[in-house]
Amino acid sequence: MRELIAADGAVVPIPDPERLVHLQFRRFAGCPICNLHLQSIVRRHAEIEAAGIREVVVFHSPAEELREYDLPFAVIPDPEKKLYREYGVQVSPRSLLHPRAWVPVVRAIARSSVMVLRRKESRPAGTQPQGRLGLPADFLIAPDGHTVASKFGHHAYDQWSVDELLAAGNLLRMG
Repeated sequence: MRELIAADGAVVPIPDPERLVHLQFRRFAGCPICNLHLQSIVRRHAEIEAAGIREVVVFHSPAEELREYDLPFAVIPDPEKKLYREYGVQVSPRSLLHPRAWVPVVRAIARSSVMVLRRKESRPAGTQPQGRLGLPADFLIAPDGHTVASKFGHHAYDQWSVDELLAAGNLLRMG
C-alpha cells in the first residue's frame, strides 16, 4: 500500500481497502481536453461512487495550480512525473494529430475559452515544464492492490468513458 498526497493535502491510499480505485493520468492543470473529459466524471461522480469506485486523478502540475479547480475527487500533483514513469504513461508528439482527437480538441478549446471568459476557470499556465503532449491512461486497482484493468490512450482523448469504467467495475464484481 502507498499513500499519495492530494493537492488539498488529503492522504489517498492506493489501493483503497474497501473499493476499486480508478487511477487516471491526465496532462496538466487547465488542460482543455482533460477538463472536457473530467466534466463527464464530475457529472456522474455519485454514480461512480455508488458502484464502489473511488476516483483518483493524477496531473503533472504542482499542487498550487491544481487547487484552483473544485473537483469532487482526489487530485494528485505529480510535477516530476514519478507516477507517470512508474505506471508507464507515455507522451506522444502525435497525441493531438490523431483524427479521433480532432472533434474533442475543438470542443475542449471552445468550452475552455467560454469558461475562462466567464471567469469560471483559469487559463493554463503559459509553460508546462513537463510538456503538453501526454497521453491519458486509466487503471482500475482492486482492494488487494492488483491492477485488474488498464487502458493506455493512443491519442489525446483516448480514455475510458464513464460507461466503460462502470462496465469494467461491474464485470469485476460479478466475476
